[in-house]
Amino acid sequence: MSGDRLPSKNIVIREDPIAPYDCECGPNKEARVNETASTITSDFLILFRKNFYFPNDVVTIIPKRSDRASLPPPGYLTVSETHLRVGLRFPSPAELIEILWQCGVNLSQFSFRAMSVTVGLIALFRDRGATLTPEHLSRMGRFTSDTHRRVTFRSKWLDLHTRDPSKNLANAFFFVKND
Repeated sequence: MSGDRLPSKNIVIREDPIAPYDCECGPNKEARVNETASTITSDFLILFRKNFYFPNDVVTIIPKRSDRASLPPPGYLTVSETHLRVGLRFPSPAELIEILWQCGVNLSQFSFRAMSVTVGLIALFRDRGATLTPEHLSRMGRFTSDTHRRVTFRSKWLDLHTRDPSKNLANAFFFVKND
């Protein structure tokens, strides 16, 4: 028996030697997604409210250690410090929610640049007395989506990408009630 290997306990490998290895003990990349817990505390949330002029009537929740950015409680949005730095205010503009829904992405997938441009366009349209819709954006450029659910918006003057949803999101996040 020297040099011989014991038969595999994995039935898939015994039946089909070409089948990919699918052992439970191997690393699971999907399990590592968004494993980081939030670093936000109640003291930080008080500073956020003061520094970013958060209204007191906006309902916020500080995440527990078990909460993840990709799974907010029902009726809540995941918000990070980046979203506040680009000028996003609450309640979130209906235009932004419609764009996110149309693109099939969540708020936490928007990069700093994508969020700042989107919020800026919403403000520009509102200033001109119009409402920014996904149809307006599709006339300005082209939306594409890949197999990883990353959305790209390309036009002559702008090229924006959303974050890969399989990558870790920001660890400084909290939840805001979506009314």
